[in-house]
Amino acid sequence: MFDQLKAMQSVASLLKNKEQLAGAGERIKAKTDALRVTGQAGGGACRATVTGRMKVVDLTLDPALLAGMSVDEKTRELATNLIKDAVNDAMGRAQDQVKQMIASEAEQLGLPGMTDQLSGLLG
Repeated sequence: MFDQLKAMQSVASLLKNKEQLAGAGERIKAKTDALRVTGQAGGGACRATVTGRMKVVDLTLDPALLAGMSVDEKTRELATNLIKDAVNDAMGRAQDQVKQMIASEAEQLGLPGMTDQLSGLLG
């Protein structure tokens, strides 16, 4: 209960200093824009890179996988599944890193344990 009161007091203090909160939001946005995280599937046969904003910016398929896709339906199915798995892996890793960034900003603002609330406020 005391932790909640302390967190509420910190939030109230921040609302008085909107510039500090806006600055934290801008830092997080800049970091998520710059963040690049790569996930993989099939032992590296498929690699996907996403930003901290969960946008796919690169997708690489092993040449042997590409060659098999043109002649074999099973290989096309495999490639499709590998692509989905690699993208999901990259997004999961990116989400974890973004949560860590937000937690770090929350800590600097004197709001430890407020990661979920700040992620909602900062978009």
